[in-house]
Amino acid sequence: MAQDQVVVILLVGALVLGIALTPLSKWLAPHVGMMAQPRARDVHTRPVPRMGGVAIFIAAMLVVAIFGGNGTIGEAGAIIVAASLMSFLGLIDDRFTLSAYLRLLIQIGAALFVWYAGTRIHLFATDWLDATLTVIWIVGITNAMNFLDNMDGLLAGISAVICAIFIVLATLSGQWLIGALSAALMGACLGFLFWNLNPASVFMGDSGSMFLGFFLACVAIRLRFAQVPTVSWMVPLAVMAVPIFDTTLVVISRLRRGKNPLTTPGKDHTSHRLNLHGYTKREAVMILYLISFVLGIVAILITQFSETAAFALGLLPVAAGVFMLWYLEFGPWRLPDAPAPSQPRNSDAGLPQKP
Repeated sequence: MAQDQVVVILLVGALVLGIALTPLSKWLAPHVGMMAQPRARDVHTRPVPRMGGVAIFIAAMLVVAIFGGNGTIGEAGAIIVAASLMSFLGLIDDRFTLSAYLRLLIQIGAALFVWYAGTRIHLFATDWLDATLTVIWIVGITNAMNFLDNMDGLLAGISAVICAIFIVLATLSGQWLIGALSAALMGACLGFLFWNLNPASVFMGDSGSMFLGFFLACVAIRLRFAQVPTVSWMVPLAVMAVPIFDTTLVVISRLRRGKNPLTTPGKDHTSHRLNLHGYTKREAVMILYLISFVLGIVAILITQFSETAAFALGLLPVAAGVFMLWYLEFGPWRLPDAPAPSQPRNSDAGLPQKP
């Protein structure tokens, strides 16, 4: 069977499984205490099952095991094992609420495991610097995707867009493994998204967001672009720009207000700010889908241009991101109850709450 046919089978198979398994996770959630109760920081106003991440995980891994072939399992074995650990860790956190610092420690251990197994960033001349950067990237993206799970359909849709871009990039560079893994994950996300669009009847929870973040971070590392070797690092940054930007915005916002970014909740994410300024929740999510898609096209173009042109193109989203950070946090769209930059910061009592 041709490799492109296998990619299609993986995508469709995971899509069908995702659609079928998500209702089962919805049914199981209240029986095991996995219901998301509405809180001041949340968008939903009624209890919602949050075991959808289990359906994403099973759908993606099952089709890889059945249709991916032994080669896919072998080459990606360390990634699959570590990502499975992240899904299990997220499931435990959804049920019992683990310490943020314990989660961080386990994430670092899982990142070191895949680095040791060969999923490595090669940017420096020394292994310890490459290992440090690999861990920072994997742990950072894992938590960025977890942060991005803040509105119905947002994370699943963004993940599907990222996977679609990875499939194109893998096809252009002849990387069958990346294409196969991305196709399985994309299908699972789309199947879950069928039930997760606003108004969502199920949430993925940390079991889904941590699994997606860890898996996609590792897949991004495995991408190789021989035609633009010195600027190839720009490609995954562009593809993952939406979760990176959102996390950067939240961290800056909370630090500026004297809050701990890891433990302080609040409705201060990009999607919340779009909603605050007149867009419906579904419109806010669709806008971020579109931005993610455009940035994915930029990433693809970077791999097709000369290195000088690719570098210049890669700087455009960086400049746009810096401007939007100012616009949303310090400019016209700063939170209305946050103090203006010129005023002393003396009270945060009225700030909305969100992770």
